[in-house]
Amino acid sequence: MQVKNIIISKQGEVSNNFKQLLNLLKKKKVKILVVTAGDKVPIDKNCYFEILFPQKQLISSNVLNNNSIVAKFCMQNNKQISFSMLFTGDIEQIAENQMIELYQTTKNLEATVLKVAHHGSKTSSTKPWLELVKPKIALIRSRRKQ
Repeated sequence: MQVKNIIISKQGEVSNNFKQLLNLLKKKKVKILVVTAGDKVPIDKNCYFEILFPQKQLISSNVLNNNSIVAKFCMQNNKQISFSMLFTGDIEQIAENQMIELYQTTKNLEATVLKVAHHGSKTSSTKPWLELVKPKIALIRSRRKQ
């Protein structure tokens, strides 16, 4: 599959794997878009990603997981959102708590579908988080043991 664009967030910890990825992307001439909360990434005239997290101030606890991109895919019809899906990466409770604080008086986190964070582990998907997101469907990625 040919990749034309990649969306990443600022990294709190730069690893050799991340450096190798950046070198590969540069060599393949892939456009890199570094995002932070508040950015919107257009897909077409009716669809976009709204970047809800991370903030410019990175979380220092579990840097790689808790600074995952949290993006809300929105599909609109007549400028009204008709479908949305919240992609949560590998965030844990500490990042959920920050977003609850940031968005508790808005509907920014509400989504039709929630991709459950951190593979559905006990370190994420707290009750206050789920009450704010209000998903109709929740998807969990898990690994099947062989």
